Amino acid sequence: MAIHASGLGVRFGDRWLFRGLDLAVEAGECLAVTGDNGSGKSTLLHCLYGVQDLTEGVVTVAGRRPDERDREFRRAVSVVLDDSALFEEYTPEQHLQLLGLADTTALPDIPAVEMSAGQRRRLLLTGALRREHSVLLLDEPERALDATARAWLADVIAEAKASAAVVIASHNGPLVERVADRVVEL
Repeated sequence: MAIHASGLGVRFGDRWLFRGLDLAVEAGECLAVTGDNGSGKSTLLHCLYGVQDLTEGVVTVAGRRPDERDREFRRAVSVVLDDSALFEEYTPEQHLQLLGLADTTALPDIPAVEMSAGQRRRLLLTGALRREHSVLLLDEPERALDATARAWLADVIAEAKASAAVVIASHNGPLVERVADRVVEL
């Protein structure tokens, strides 16, 4: 199992975002996490990547305890979270070169700071999707993308799940319908 979680819960103060959540996602599957704003979708992905502590429960991702500081964990897990960042002065090609990837994107050859929100999002997604991984975590990947880019996104997620376990948090019904094998609503 690429992702195995049992009894997950996160509490802030006296409020539980979610509790008693069990997940199992294998390579070749996409799990979509849906729900209202504030329901815990992003928090769950942060827990799966090891940047948010659980209040209760046990989780393994790519055979390891989630810890974004662990080099082996980062090699196995590719992620775009809601707070993922770019180097403002780097072009798309320079960003992809940092990951050891050749640039085949259709993004402009300008510094990231000059790109639109949709272009920046597409660059983050391109980097995450093109580097090697066995688990892919995407938090609202459709954010800031136009219709053409959302179609591209659905295609590349469908391709990615052929060899990886994929978890997306999304509000986009058509994307969820297209790529998800299972849906968990928080």
